[in-house]
Amino acid sequence: MKTIHRLEIVVAESDYDCTTGLLALEASFGWEEQSLPTGETRFRVHCEQKDFLERLQRLLKQAVPAAESALSELEETDWLAAWRQFFTPVCCGKQFVVLPPWLADTPDFPGRTPILIEPKSAFGTGHHATTALCLRVVSDLLEAGRLQAGQHFLDLGTGSGVLGIGCCKSGLTGEGLDIDPLAVDNALENRVLNAVAPENFTVAEGSIGAVAGKRFDLVLANILARPLTEMAADIVRACRPGGCLVLSGLLEIQADGVAAAYRAQGLPEPRRIIDGEWAALVWDSIN
Repeated sequence: MKTIHRLEIVVAESDYDCTTGLLALEASFGWEEQSLPTGETRFRVHCEQKDFLERLQRLLKQAVPAAESALSELEETDWLAAWRQFFTPVCCGKQFVVLPPWLADTPDFPGRTPILIEPKSAFGTGHHATTALCLRVVSDLLEAGRLQAGQHFLDLGTGSGVLGIGCCKSGLTGEGLDIDPLAVDNALENRVLNAVAPENFTVAEGSIGAVAGKRFDLVLANILARPLTEMAADIVRACRPGGCLVLSGLLEIQADGVAAAYRAQGLPEPRRIIDGEWAALVWDSIN
């Protein structure tokens, strides 16, 4: 039976920001977070690869010496039972619904395109606002006719592959890239789960440099503010004239800085779509 590994971390309020910063850099696929009555915060990171969590624990000890941490194991049956309680369907825009495999045959969402996501460590089950925001934008662009079957997309920071799979199920073809090999494995698994042909959605480990010289009708980049800013020139170059660009993974307070980096590349002010504290930046047509 498959084993899921858990790293549990407890930190004082004074170490909260440093811990979340480390997790955002090293475990961008996500984590559980719980406020304790003591004022401390408990984090839980789950992963099939024990060595990944051991490395994360070592980095934590260097960055936050006062943090308490412990590694443990969960049987797959316990893990899946927990996910069944948490992983509920997520409707995104008018087009999509993200579902776990055990709800693949549900009749509850007529007219929506189902995207099946196996709950693993990769970021992108649809529950996080940034993933839902991106799918909502793709849905709106499809409805407006800005995206059409036969066009080509790039899903940068593909995570679970949820955005790329949604595009493929809408008739587009494209490429998914992620610097995290765990995410690549999960995206490949979800590609099979959704019966998306490999030639329609290629998935590989890498970043924007892996597609240098290529241009796409749609570029999706749901990552973090800093890499979005640093890669602005390369991301803009990957956009075909008349194509669409969607950036997310941003806090609303980070949107101004990221937008400025893209204006410096000659783009106009983007549309902003806000969901709580999170934002997506959208260019409907790149000239």
